[in-house]
Amino acid sequence: MKHRKKFITWLFKWTMVVYCKFKKKEAWNISTAALLEMKKHTFGYKLGALLHKNGFELIPKVERHDAYHLLTGFGTTVEEEIALQYCCYGNGKRTPYLYGVLLIGTLILPEYFPFYMKAYRYGKNANDFHHFDFKQILKLDFKSFQDTIFTSSAQLKMDYHQRKKHIAI
Repeated sequence: MKHRKKFITWLFKWTMVVYCKFKKKEAWNISTAALLEMKKHTFGYKLGALLHKNGFELIPKVERHDAYHLLTGFGTTVEEEIALQYCCYGNGKRTPYLYGVLLIGTLILPEYFPFYMKAYRYGKNANDFHHFDFKQILKLDFKSFQDTIFTSSAQLKMDYHQRKKHIAI
């Protein structure tokens, strides 16, 4: 499994470079440090804290991906990256990149399929979030915004499944 995860990590990095090169969106041009200067209760501050904790900066032109991590609570392990895409698919997002992640991730790491299905249902049962311009949400209260997207019971249930490490083997 370790080699399969390394292969998917390599694929993520390589395809992200190619994807960003052809993406026509404007980059936010906001650093992690700038996000951390926002009020502590805001989406922006929480996003900055998440990035800082993981040693990341926003990925130019695909910043919303990092916002999805914060909003949904999915981490950055390979299986959680794939589950995040299942969650977004359940929420209505449709892109060629997403389809590729779903297909390749499921084929290479099928033992996580029960977790992927839980993530899909999590996104399906949530209010729409995949279409937001997250740059405009940075100043909103994080918890209030998250609560308008996911019910408290759905958040607790997903947190529980994430703590169990999701493995069906």
